[in-house]
Amino acid sequence: MSSNTGQMGYLPRGGAIFCTIPDIFYLPELVFGGLVLSLVASTKLFPNNPQAYVITVAIFCFVMTFLWLLIFACGSHQNRNAWASADVAYHGFAALLYLSASVLLAYITIILEAGSDKDGILIYKLDIAAVVFSFFTTLLYVIHTVFSAIRWKSF
Repeated sequence: MSSNTGQMGYLPRGGAIFCTIPDIFYLPELVFGGLVLSLVASTKLFPNNPQAYVITVAIFCFVMTFLWLLIFACGSHQNRNAWASADVAYHGFAALLYLSASVLLAYITIILEAGSDKDGILIYKLDIAAVVFSFFTTLLYVIHTVFSAIRWKSF
């Protein structure tokens, strides 16, 4: 019987990473992480506003996920067990970072409600969209972590 999670002791290489679970989540993580980054960066950052942390988390996770995607696509992972455990560790860490950033972004969005002017309403709507995409990106990283842990246990 075939499985979409890959074979026992198998880490995909090349184009196979776009056909196996959990590796199929790389592209949605990059797309929605980039949306979070662009939405938060397009709002006004006040001096005491902790949205800089959200941008830092989004940039870090975007760059590291892209590098992780390249490592798997190029087939540079030789020691399968070490790479599988590193995959679980990275995606778990990224999920925690995104969860903390999402909660902080939601809190700041509630605190900085829309003003009566046109710019305030636009910024508020951008922040709400960023919160939704941030929580969705968190969910993608959590799902990727769970399936990576299942794959890691198969080694």
